[in-house]
Amino acid sequence: MLYYWDIIGTFFFCVSGALAGRQNGMDFLGTFVLALVTGTGGGILRAVLMGTVPPHVFVDPAYVSTAVVATPCATLFPAFWQKFSREVSVLDALGLGIFVCIGTDVAIQHGLSWWASAGMGVITATFGGVMRDVLRNEVPLIFRKEIYATAALAGALILLAFHALAVPNAVSIPVAVAITAGVRLLAIRYAVNQSASS
Repeated sequence: MLYYWDIIGTFFFCVSGALAGRQNGMDFLGTFVLALVTGTGGGILRAVLMGTVPPHVFVDPAYVSTAVVATPCATLFPAFWQKFSREVSVLDALGLGIFVCIGTDVAIQHGLSWWASAGMGVITATFGGVMRDVLRNEVPLIFRKEIYATAALAGALILLAFHALAVPNAVSIPVAVAITAGVRLLAIRYAVNQSASS
């Protein structure tokens, strides 16, 4: 089940990366690279830090295939994505929630401490976006007072609490994803940032 969550999250983030590439006027190859980096960068870094080599992206073709599908979906229908810009924010928020849960759960299964597991969850959820913004020559979103990494950390801690209470993943992951996405979307909706919340 976790694998399918991972593919879904990868698709959401690949679409986000491809849209960013299109906004920067990149060609199809550049947009594809940005989509792939956004969708898989966090998982690759987590795998390297945990000693899981080669990372899953280089073993399972489903991840590259997901980027191949997401790129034309984002680039060939610009009017659609402009019309549903709010829905794009929802996809990005859901991707954030899915990836933080996957990263945290994988770390738990590898026997990492709670704080290291939370850190791996945040890395998984945010590093792809960091790489996307760096490649676009922008300051990464998580360094711009946005409640992004904070939402991811909240999701990781919620999942860890569920794990401590022996709540099954079939329940804990959807709830943690929903809460993470909800925090992120509320921050966007009400223009809340780190400086305003401190």
